[in-house]
Amino acid sequence: MPIPPLIVALAMLSASPTPDAVSARTPQAPPPVAAASDTISFARYVLPDGTAPAIEAGIWAPRDLSARLRPLVVISHGTGGDFRSHHDMAEALARAGFIVAALTHGGDNWRDRSRTTDMAGRSRQLSVLIDYMLDTWEGRAAIDPKRIGAFGFSAGAFTVLIAAGGTPDLTRVAEHCRLHPAFYDCKLMAAHPARAESARWIHDTRIKAIVAAAPALGFTFTRRGLVGVTRPVQLWQAGADRVLPAPWYAEPVRDALPGAPEFHDVAGADHFDFLPPCAAPLAAAAPVICAATPGFDRAAFHERFNREVTRFLLATL
Repeated sequence: MPIPPLIVALAMLSASPTPDAVSARTPQAPPPVAAASDTISFARYVLPDGTAPAIEAGIWAPRDLSARLRPLVVISHGTGGDFRSHHDMAEALARAGFIVAALTHGGDNWRDRSRTTDMAGRSRQLSVLIDYMLDTWEGRAAIDPKRIGAFGFSAGAFTVLIAAGGTPDLTRVAEHCRLHPAFYDCKLMAAHPARAESARWIHDTRIKAIVAAAPALGFTFTRRGLVGVTRPVQLWQAGADRVLPAPWYAEPVRDALPGAPEFHDVAGADHFDFLPPCAAPLAAAAPVICAATPGFDRAAFHERFNREVTRFLLATL
């Protein structure tokens, strides 16, 4: 499944006027798809990341942060996406009382694919986002640092599994791709080789629960590699996933986790059905990610998806 239509579509959106982010170092970026409402606020930020390029993020929160401490949820998007990729979930979580921060992964987004297979860099960036939310964000006093969760889709699901204590075995990629050279991840790894010996996996013990949807590179996780993932896990699989097909992705994660996850196999769903329904301009520009899966109602699924993720995180944080 090619990704370029997503890049083209987001580039088209970038021609629209962009609200200023809360930073003097703001790069030109597409407008957020999520606007503030009467009950939740939204703003786009650019976060410093040492000597690395700044990290773009979107933050959704209840407007009234004075009543009590709030749990924080961080969101990691899939390959070629950005902080807006799961805006509907961010909004649903904010309406339920969470503070939500989603980042654009440097080097693996629609503007920049230069580090698209730097999977260790993704989990490091997620920790930078948590650092910012706890130490710098102007609403940080409202965050309960003991109640932090993470959501990720595809490469983002791999990211949150790493952040929660997972260690993949990337030496398994060669044999997997020898057997399945036409798989999307194998084509991606061939175009952007990653050296297994160069990976330094960043785990973040502040994360207390995770939601992983359609995890990329699931076959690289073994029981030994996931022994450190002792937090509650909600795991989602698209039953008709043509990008990361069964049984090489969600199933190895499910079977290797030390504790049974809350597992959801979504019958009839394809990979991109985990992304929210597309507005008309995006649907016209990016049919690969927006086209309706025959017999599957994406809009109805997202009502259930957002509800179940919210329920799980309310129960575990």
